[in-house]
Amino acid sequence: MRRLLRVVVALAAIALDTAVCRQIPAINPTTVGFVYLLTVLLIASEWGLLESVVAALAATACYNFFFLPPLHTFTIAEPQNWVALFAFLGTSLIASKLSERARRRRDEAISRRLDLEQLHSLSRAILLIDTSAPVGRQIAAELARVYDLKAAVLYDRGAGESHCAGPEDLVAIEPWLREAAVHGSRLRGDDEDVTVTPFSLGGQPIGSLALKGQVFSDAVLESLSNLVAIGMERARVQEAASRATAARHREEFKSALLDAVAHEFKTPLTAIKAATSAILSSEITKPEQQRELTGIIDQEADRLLVLVSEAIHLARIEAGKMRLQKQACAIESLVRESLKQMETVLEGRAVEVKLAPQLPELHVDAELIRLVLRHLLDNAVKYSPPSAAIRLSAEAGGEAATIRVWNGGPGLPEWEKPRIFEKFYRGTAAGRQAAGTGMGLAIARQIMLAHGGDIQVESSEGQGVEFSLTVPIQKEVLV
Repeated sequence: MRRLLRVVVALAAIALDTAVCRQIPAINPTTVGFVYLLTVLLIASEWGLLESVVAALAATACYNFFFLPPLHTFTIAEPQNWVALFAFLGTSLIASKLSERARRRRDEAISRRLDLEQLHSLSRAILLIDTSAPVGRQIAAELARVYDLKAAVLYDRGAGESHCAGPEDLVAIEPWLREAAVHGSRLRGDDEDVTVTPFSLGGQPIGSLALKGQVFSDAVLESLSNLVAIGMERARVQEAASRATAARHREEFKSALLDAVAHEFKTPLTAIKAATSAILSSEITKPEQQRELTGIIDQEADRLLVLVSEAIHLARIEAGKMRLQKQACAIESLVRESLKQMETVLEGRAVEVKLAPQLPELHVDAELIRLVLRHLLDNAVKYSPPSAAIRLSAEAGGEAATIRVWNGGPGLPEWEKPRIFEKFYRGTAAGRQAAGTGMGLAIARQIMLAHGGDIQVESSEGQGVEFSLTVPIQKEVLV
């Protein structure tokens, strides 16, 4: 239908040329021939050979009938006009053929450029694919997006899974996908609108693609298959490398955790062993001595309990198994209970508490938040002189609440601030000031991140250290 319309328009153009030229008095037939020839060339360059041939034949007829004597008849009186007429017709046909060939080459060049641009866009998208999500689904979605397909289905033979994308569904094509993946054969639907092609790696089919909405050339299909195969294999290699890296990190983590915990367990266990041995010996007979040793045992057992708790929390965080049991909690309650649990550690230390009025409730795991506060208070006791007060404050603003714990310790150099939240890292002064595993701040950071907040440190050498906990309030309360 479209081509018929073009033929009609081409004939109309020749008729228009004829009408215009007849209005010009005493126009030269040669000039008329050039007008016709120009029109035929324009039609050939824009539409094709069929339209230009029809236009050339119509122009030859009009040229003979209206402009070569005798006029208004198809008879030609002078022999030279016959030569001119056939020269015009031959020139028009040859020029049409050459122009149509140039147009076809131009269209092919444009098509190749578009193919290259689409392949480049697809290859870039495949390189940027997030391997943490299903890769097959992402590749199918990118195929549908880049080529504007009605449907794209990727069948992963190794996993036995199909991934669909696009506005239409191709569930019925599943047997074709399996056949193409097994036999490595390319199939086309009856309407030529659906193409099923395998993709291979190392000569072995590893899956297949079903594409609906475009007719692809064999070269483009081959390039698509290669890109998809490379993307799938790259994802598998990255996944295997990630598993190997994770396994290695888990082993390193277990080793470091065991070393740290074993080292820290020695001190309380040694004290407990010494106290129990003394009680069991016949030398300790006075009740006050036995109470003192029993107190040492109780204190060191509490220390062991804290170490075990830290190790368990860190192991759960490392394995991604930390689960939050959220409930509405008042900030003042969290602070007061944390201080109460730390009474033994804080004994003799001045603690200044400053809470802003009308603090909102937080939707948090109260036990874990108290654990974070206990870590920071314990850290303050360890790394500040006994005469220095510990300041604890809380305020709210915007969508977050902030709890600050300040200690009057020696402060931190700028380069050390990011490192104090690393697992097992201990500050430069830790070795000579206090014992510890280096797990506390790492646990605190992960707990705060799990709540959608964070923990920051502000310090300068000789000016103390302040830890700031931020917890979102508005979004959590509205849930």
